[in-house]
Amino acid sequence: MRVKAVIAYDGSAFYGFQSQTTTPKTVSGALARAAAKLGIHTPILGSGRTDRGVHATGQVIHFDLPPHWRKDPEKLRVMFNRLLKPHIHIKHIAQVHDGFHARFDAKRRIYRYVLKRTEPTPFEMPYTLHVPDIDTKRLAEALRRFEGTRDFALFHKKGSDPGSTVRTIFSTRVETFRNYTLLYLEADGFLRSQVRMITAAALQAMRGELTLEQIEEQLEGKEQHTTLLAEPQGLYLARVIY
Repeated sequence: MRVKAVIAYDGSAFYGFQSQTTTPKTVSGALARAAAKLGIHTPILGSGRTDRGVHATGQVIHFDLPPHWRKDPEKLRVMFNRLLKPHIHIKHIAQVHDGFHARFDAKRRIYRYVLKRTEPTPFEMPYTLHVPDIDTKRLAEALRRFEGTRDFALFHKKGSDPGSTVRTIFSTRVETFRNYTLLYLEADGFLRSQVRMITAAALQAMRGELTLEQIEEQLEGKEQHTTLLAEPQGLYLARVIY
């Protein structure tokens, strides 16, 4: 029996989502170790990878259950959470059809960046990005340049072969709440560190360090004007839509 689980995690405690040979401190590694203690030895696959320090409030995973867990998925969720706390929490588990795949069946993914105008407290530092003097109008205008179906070959971190670098960003949004500014990007998928590079470019344009024309030139593949990545603090995989 295959199940889908929605999980949240504190990315500051891990070196990213994907398992690595150089460290056990990954989200998928922690999930696999907890699953093994519960007698589950099938692969646990996620909807996508997140970088070191990036959080999630709506990451989706799938795995197959052995017979002894098929009758009580809620008890399984409780037992999992006892083993995973305090940095990972399974929000809910549901049965899905045997062909379901957390990554390949996903239609849209939504990322959220939490920016704070005032200096974060020590308790906020891993979870917000400090950006003083935010001009939300200029920031929103820069982010809109990335909407649509584009080739993002010059807007992702190199080092792995993604196949096609064409992605569709359906919408970008900027909201304010007290001293916080929230950025939302919704797309059919994202390349490695793409959200961080887009956000860094938008912030550079907001400050006048990069023009909108330069962003367009880079999107068109004419010239690479920036390779900066926004810091991972404050970035969350917020939701995966199927």
